[in-house]
Amino acid sequence: MYVLKRILSVALILSLTVVLSACGSSPSSEAGSSDSEFYKKVDEYTTDVSFVSDYVQNDPALKDVQGKTIYWLSYYDVNPSNNQDRSVALSIFEDEYGGKVEYIGCTSENKFDVLASRILSGDPVDMFPYEWDALPNGVVKDQYQPLDDYISLEDDIWDGMENVIDMYEYKGKHYVVPYSICTPLIITYSRSMCEENGLPDPYELYTKGQWNWDTFMDMMTTFAGNAAEGETRYGINGWFGQAMIQSTGETVIKYDGEKFSNNIKSESIESAENVMEDIMRCGLFDPAWHGYLNEDGSTLFFAMADWALADSNVMNDSEPEINEEGFVESNDLMIVPFPKAPDADKYYINCSFGGKMLVKNSENGAAVGAYIKCERLASITEDYAESAKQKCLIVEKNAAGTIKKYITEEQYDALCQYVDPENVTPVFDFGYGMGSRMFGEGEYTYATRGIMDNISTALLNGDKDSWAVIRDECSSVIDGILADFNAK
Repeated sequence: MYVLKRILSVALILSLTVVLSACGSSPSSEAGSSDSEFYKKVDEYTTDVSFVSDYVQNDPALKDVQGKTIYWLSYYDVNPSNNQDRSVALSIFEDEYGGKVEYIGCTSENKFDVLASRILSGDPVDMFPYEWDALPNGVVKDQYQPLDDYISLEDDIWDGMENVIDMYEYKGKHYVVPYSICTPLIITYSRSMCEENGLPDPYELYTKGQWNWDTFMDMMTTFAGNAAEGETRYGINGWFGQAMIQSTGETVIKYDGEKFSNNIKSESIESAENVMEDIMRCGLFDPAWHGYLNEDGSTLFFAMADWALADSNVMNDSEPEINEEGFVESNDLMIVPFPKAPDADKYYINCSFGGKMLVKNSENGAAVGAYIKCERLASITEDYAESAKQKCLIVEKNAAGTIKKYITEEQYDALCQYVDPENVTPVFDFGYGMGSRMFGEGEYTYATRGIMDNISTALLNGDKDSWAVIRDECSSVIDGILADFNAK
């Protein structure tokens, strides 16, 4: 019924909101009167959105959404503030569906307490941010209800997301319907550093399907080995243990639609952990915290989610060449997804997913379902995608004209590849949604850290020097946790 174009760049807005003020966070007070000109420029790129209007007018849910208000509980508001533009999704929801969103504020720390309190007291609350703990833990706690009655997954707008959505099916129902892939873990590197050390360009290896653990290790070992006398060099810095494991395509917790099972003894996971052992044994990991690719040339690769990319650009080139449109087309830095296992047939990525939860006892399921569809419509409509790209490419400067943040057009286009399920396969592990003992607890030590955290970081932190020890210590704990969930 509708012709959809596979346009994914709007999804990047979700993961770049903390990167550039033009992409969703409150505009800086230093921006002054330029805001109106900025939005005028963006509006020039959005010309034909008739597809969206046609879709909404033919949506049977329209009559159940018009005039309804969604009560949105979160630590951030989806409504605009400080002269911001409305998001594309909110614009569709308000202008096409005739709905409204009322914000109920909380903090990131007390959000679950406030949610539980409002459900218990009967105070209105309809929609809540999707976070890992939602599934299965939040569902088991009776905090959410399924979306199946309000979202038809046979609808054309979900083309390309079927496999992602299927990963989230729990006991035959969909409590989470992801509308986008976002925040991929990426590796940032300097092309000139690679060339100076006689190394191949990782992005070229990626395009040839040759960016794998072997080439990754060879490059780091060569780079560190080229250090001059008295010079300290590292192969990699940042956060990558979780991406290392998920690059196998395996998950620590398996789910067959009825029962969870422990997969920690997977040979593929062991292979990934062995690579981390090798990285530590060879002294290739810099454990110091940096929020960007170190500008001193001491480290070859920087692993982090895409929110850190803009800072890496500025720290390594604060005076880039800006074109007539106000964009930086390219610079010395480039990005690639985490490398795949040598025998893997595809790139499996560590990422997040855009989603909203329908809260238990809400009577506005149709409206919440419509809002989620608006998020999806925003991510697949060509003109919205072009508008989103222009927003993210505008170089952010302070009042003195100094560049604060930017990403290049080349990097943006590459990021679009890394959130496109035609190019990569995202991984979702139920283990991250099984409570604090599985994911995060107390002080950040090996004894109190969640199982999923220890699996990803204990080798790199030096807490343990053997995967076999970590695996055996964690396995019995996992078995006990799964027994509890399987009994519910």
